[in-house]
Amino acid sequence: MSAGVQARVLIVARDDALAGPLADGLDRLGWRTITARGPYAALAALSDLQIEAVIVDLASGGSEARALPGKLKAACHPRRVPVMAIGEPDPSLEADGFDLTIAAPLHPAQAVLRLETLVRTAVAEEEFELRVETFAERGRMLEPAAPEATPFRVLAIGEPAPQFLALSNALVRNGAEVVGAFTAYTAFDYLHERPFDAVVLWAGDNSSEALSIAAGMRRNTRLFHTPALLYMRHESYITASEAYHRGISDVASPETPEVETAGRVIELARSYRRQTGLRRALERARITGLMDPATGLFTRDLFASHLVRLAQASRVRNRPLSVCVLRVADKGEVREARAAGWLDKAIPQIGSMIGRLVRVEDTAARLGQEVFALALPATPQASGRAAGERIAAVIGCTAFEAGEGRSPFVVEFDIGVAEVSAPETAGKALEEAAARATRAS
Repeated sequence: MSAGVQARVLIVARDDALAGPLADGLDRLGWRTITARGPYAALAALSDLQIEAVIVDLASGGSEARALPGKLKAACHPRRVPVMAIGEPDPSLEADGFDLTIAAPLHPAQAVLRLETLVRTAVAEEEFELRVETFAERGRMLEPAAPEATPFRVLAIGEPAPQFLALSNALVRNGAEVVGAFTAYTAFDYLHERPFDAVVLWAGDNSSEALSIAAGMRRNTRLFHTPALLYMRHESYITASEAYHRGISDVASPETPEVETAGRVIELARSYRRQTGLRRALERARITGLMDPATGLFTRDLFASHLVRLAQASRVRNRPLSVCVLRVADKGEVREARAAGWLDKAIPQIGSMIGRLVRVEDTAARLGQEVFALALPATPQASGRAAGERIAAVIGCTAFEAGEGRSPFVVEFDIGVAEVSAPETAGKALEEAAARATRAS
């Protein structure tokens, strides 16, 4: 691809044996790529472009490739850029600075699923550093949550087929605590009773039930972010990209060695724990007296202060930044609920739902009685609108109490989005997003 197009992924490879098909596939899936043939070209690309992740082909790079992660990450600082290796898994690669190693061949759709996880974790870590600064500025300490020492908890859902049992045993050998559920009904009982770090769904001969379970998780605000790996009997039954759009976090088949698949599940669980730890740290901020007491979200003033810091960081890190405003739409049943006082009673629940639905790296705030805002780091405007619409769609499935003898009401949102072009225009971008939400009504 030409360097004039905004590339998201840098591939470092001496030849196109692996890199060519991977680049073509990633481009088609929306993760535009640029390929560097050596270290100097790679460092130049990182300094000029908004690269979100790097993939290094170890086979074509030789011994020189193993020294790349440290140089690449230093060149991007303070932007955190994960580096993935294609090659034979080797524990020493982690010591070299690689965040993940995947054996060849790497399917583009599989790469996208792994990139999403790696990039989100990197952005979340950047965001937490900024939140610490924002709270410290106001005399409050925001400590990271202590890491959990317990084994990763994995829920394995599906019939006890030999391949599925083999994967469960591999997870146990990796130190995970595995709970089996043979039906969707039993699975949701477990999911509501206790927390899990990851879910594995066995598709068997028919993936429809596994996909319906994943869809059910994505409609539940508490389970929305729990990662789910789809373990298919045949890779061709449903494409990985289709599965991803149905709420699946990763896809594997019995053709993939159980050890590798188990490692992928553990990686999903580890990333999820990191993100939930960040969430717990932010939730503790509610007792600082700085958050909105009803919803637990940022107040208008705290959000404005943090947005300026985010805008400054986005320029230094060469990342996009968008703001999204969600205003409760003035519909007929909402007017009735407002007049009777029921909308006011629902607002704390709505705000709490927004707080659970945003990505851990996003900042949610309450700007007014019925107006919410999101600051979305590493997110261009089009993706910011998609994030707002996704949150609105999930909340739109919830019925709120409207009083005895009255049907429950649902809430829709008018959505406005704007991209922050520079730190000094952060406030203007928020006003623009709010104006667009007003015009949408």
